[in-house]
Amino acid sequence: MRRASASVSTVLAFGLLLTACGGGGEGERPVAQKCDGSLSPTAVGALETVLGTKEFQWGGTGLERTAKSLIDDQATPGRAPGVPSMCEAGTAADDRLGISVDFRLHDGDDLFDDGTKWTAQGRHLYGMGREASTDNESAYLFVGCVSPQLKGSDKQPAPIEGVLKFKKPAQGAYPPNTPATREAYLTVLHSVTLAVVKKLGCEDDAGLPGKPVLTEKKWRGEQ
Repeated sequence: MRRASASVSTVLAFGLLLTACGGGGEGERPVAQKCDGSLSPTAVGALETVLGTKEFQWGGTGLERTAKSLIDDQATPGRAPGVPSMCEAGTAADDRLGISVDFRLHDGDDLFDDGTKWTAQGRHLYGMGREASTDNESAYLFVGCVSPQLKGSDKQPAPIEGVLKFKKPAQGAYPPNTPATREAYLTVLHSVTLAVVKKLGCEDDAGLPGKPVLTEKKWRGEQ
């Protein structure tokens, strides 16, 4: 199963183009306006909980470039993957600790629900989008987008994958693999993915609801 294959086009990383700034000091935009406004108030609260701070460093190139890269990738099969940055949130105290989110087109081999092996590895499946899953290290959200901006998507929805990863210092630890951790990851990832699909003009927001669905599902083959 491929997770970041160079043969699959366009990896859009929330890059480390960070500018040190606080979460709500005088003259600062509200935290929710960071990441090009892709963070809902609930997602901001989840981010603060996971990283244990309200003071962040932010950076990136925004939704416009993210959407354009996915559009270009869909229209040009086989092109070399690009890495335009969108946004990354790191703690002001230690920028090695943070959250990153990537977007790219995926293929069927990238989906997780191909059996029950992920249950043993601590990954949990949720009922959102085409597939959503998370553990305490990363969360994945797969959707299908039909949009006039995405070539051929009227015949086959463009397969978009959002990936959230927790960045920890070399000597640090991941948060505990609890429902609270997993739901916080999915809340942030849902919020940013929803902003991306809206920017792309996906029909029915690519099937994403206005609020994250945090109900667990059974893996294929589970009784």
